[in-house]
Amino acid sequence: MNKSLYLILLIFLFSCTSNTIFEKPKDLIPKDSMSLLIQEMMIASSAKHIKNINQQKNINYMPFVSERYKIDSLRFQKSNLYYMSKIDLYEEILTDAKTSLQSRKDLFSKLKTALDSIRKDSISNIGKKERLLISHKKDAIENLTNMIFPKIDTLNKKLLIDTVSEKPNF
Repeated sequence: MNKSLYLILLIFLFSCTSNTIFEKPKDLIPKDSMSLLIQEMMIASSAKHIKNINQQKNINYMPFVSERYKIDSLRFQKSNLYYMSKIDLYEEILTDAKTSLQSRKDLFSKLKTALDSIRKDSISNIGKKERLLISHKKDAIENLTNMIFPKIDTLNKKLLIDTVSEKPNF
């Protein structure tokens, strides 16, 4: 009885080996396309909670991803199961997707920084132009005022005496 128990236990242990490697589907999505598809799916799932142009939230963008890549959900599921059964290959696909998303994020943050600095420069340039325009207007008003009402130099007594000695024409 003891030997039969050991035999059953031994058979049970060897029967529990991992047979989870699926066979390659006929319509397998290529590795690089799978990486791009996973990237787009990550972006689509993240964009669900962000307002779009029409100020709408909770929009499911996954159908747009499958439409863009012309892949139905069954084909994706079969390919995903196959790649998940090959852990090294799936990890490589996910790492590639992650690095591509990080490079996109870095690119967009650099573009945003550049646009913000351009916007800041243009706003400060507008302020400079307005100040320059105001100073030109002030100079023009001052020149007109000086032409209409000339300044009398009070230190130059001769000019002051000549101006006072002139008789007004009434």
